[in-house]
Amino acid sequence: MKILDIFTHIHTGGADIVAPSGLPMPLIIAEAGVNHEGSMEIAKRLIDEACEGGAHAVKFQSYKAATLASKNSPAYWDTSKEPTASQYELFRRHDKFWKTEFEILKRHCDATGIEFMSTPFDVESSAFLNDLMDVVKISSSDITNKPFIRHLCAFGKPIILSTGASYPYEIMEAVSWIEASGTPLALLHCVLNYPTPDENAGLGMISALRSLFPHLVIGYSDHTLPGDMRVLETAALLGARILEKHFTHDKSLPGNDHYHAMDKKDLRRFVEAMQLIRSLVGASALTSLPSEEPARRHARRSLVAARRIPAGTIIGKGDLTWKRPAHGISPRNYDEVLGMKARTDIAEDSVLQWALLE
Repeated sequence: MKILDIFTHIHTGGADIVAPSGLPMPLIIAEAGVNHEGSMEIAKRLIDEACEGGAHAVKFQSYKAATLASKNSPAYWDTSKEPTASQYELFRRHDKFWKTEFEILKRHCDATGIEFMSTPFDVESSAFLNDLMDVVKISSSDITNKPFIRHLCAFGKPIILSTGASYPYEIMEAVSWIEASGTPLALLHCVLNYPTPDENAGLGMISALRSLFPHLVIGYSDHTLPGDMRVLETAALLGARILEKHFTHDKSLPGNDHYHAMDKKDLRRFVEAMQLIRSLVGASALTSLPSEEPARRHARRSLVAARRIPAGTIIGKGDLTWKRPAHGISPRNYDEVLGMKARTDIAEDSVLQWALLE
């Protein structure tokens, strides 16, 4: 599945985002971010392991500390896990990858068979990333950045926008800027705590976004600890069509985004769980399954002679009862049978057939 496939319904004007055939497999974005920590070898390993784990896309982040944060920007993460107190200082440690490096990573993704993405945080990175991606991702931190959003809309590519730490009016405002350009859009519910306690995941907001924006693709960007991956399972069951979660090759590494990221094993656990869940959900059309046919024939009932019925008898209520199996006249035809005449003698406990009546 390609990211552009998620936007098919928008391109064709359809509003039914959830596939009528049953629970769709959500598109999984492994958010590698800057967990490569400036190592091309590790970055390629993240790509390989995201693909092996079952992700559809792997996403990095493209920024320069000098254009992203002022030197006195305070931390907004758990400083017991990442002790750097300055955004500028943290970002400066991880801003070495640029155009050449991301072009290399794009080629490696293509060779590996996974889609490449990177979130741009400035005009310069957005320009070279535009040549490498089919879809643009906008961080929650830029949801109020009207000029940057307009700049990204000018590329004419679908946009995925995270909505972390936003009030409804801010989301509606950003949606209006994007829709004014005619750009297809997906919204990801997100909670900007690193990590997010499970009790603060607020997954009900997925349903709220689906209600508020029924014409848009809705997903979820997760910052909870991976654990048993039930948070992502629940998000998918609530209708999240895109799932994004931080990804690392080693969860034991200190600092940055390693401590709340999933690894290849977590990802594979989730993919396998979703395969089971989808098989349990099955098709959404109401119908009797072929496997139920024996039950239809043998566990349902037929009209049965409650006593011996001589030929020529007009069938009355006292002549009828209903018993298994469903090999004769169905009890749904009870009213039709009343008043009919027995063509021949009918023994007690006989399953009634239409040929016996007139």
